[in-house]
Amino acid sequence: MKKLIALALVAFLGLSTAMAQQVDLRRKINVSGTSETEVTPDIIYIGISLKEYLNGKKKVEITELEKQLYAAVQKAGIAKENLTISNLSSWNYATEKKKNPDFLASKQYRLKVSDLNKFNSIIEAIDAKGIANTNIESYDYSKIESLKKELKIKALLAAKEKAAYLVEALGDKLGSVIEIQDGGDNIIQPVYRNYAMKAEMADAAGAPEIDFKKIKLNFTVNAIFEIK
Repeated sequence: MKKLIALALVAFLGLSTAMAQQVDLRRKINVSGTSETEVTPDIIYIGISLKEYLNGKKKVEITELEKQLYAAVQKAGIAKENLTISNLSSWNYATEKKKNPDFLASKQYRLKVSDLNKFNSIIEAIDAKGIANTNIESYDYSKIESLKKELKIKALLAAKEKAAYLVEALGDKLGSVIEIQDGGDNIIQPVYRNYAMKAEMADAAGAPEIDFKKIKLNFTVNAIFEIK
């Protein structure tokens, strides 16, 4: 019995010692740093919808509107692969034309641009009555990954600077970093209003106005430093 008690005591003391060794008794400071910036999107995908219309008794064909669109894209110096058909309602055009002579075909396109001024010049080169509507579908920034890396490093350095002046204010010195936690990505995409140029608006002069805004990036990094 005495042996069992002695073994239990040894085991308890050993466990207590192990637990004591695991307790981090270092003095620490926990801080956070932030970094932010704004960038102008340089990859913009725009939807363009063209539709046939009647000019008196004469129908302006979708092929004519499409020729205007492709010519305008080429003149703007945009690669032809940046313009694709996203939807087509004229696949049964011949059948529908026989059934309904007044059938008006339409096509939807997706245009990739880096400069919205070029888009405006393209729209101005197309028969306004043939433009059903246009809208910004999506946008991005080509160097966003490298920018994220740069901003997170700045956020971490800001955290270190904050920790240093707080610790030094108390007469201590900042030690090495113990732990770093990424606060995650906070990317605020701009919201654009949809804009349109419909047949009934054809008399309005100029290209559609676009409320162009920037992408906002904000990053936080949390860090724990030792106090010497």
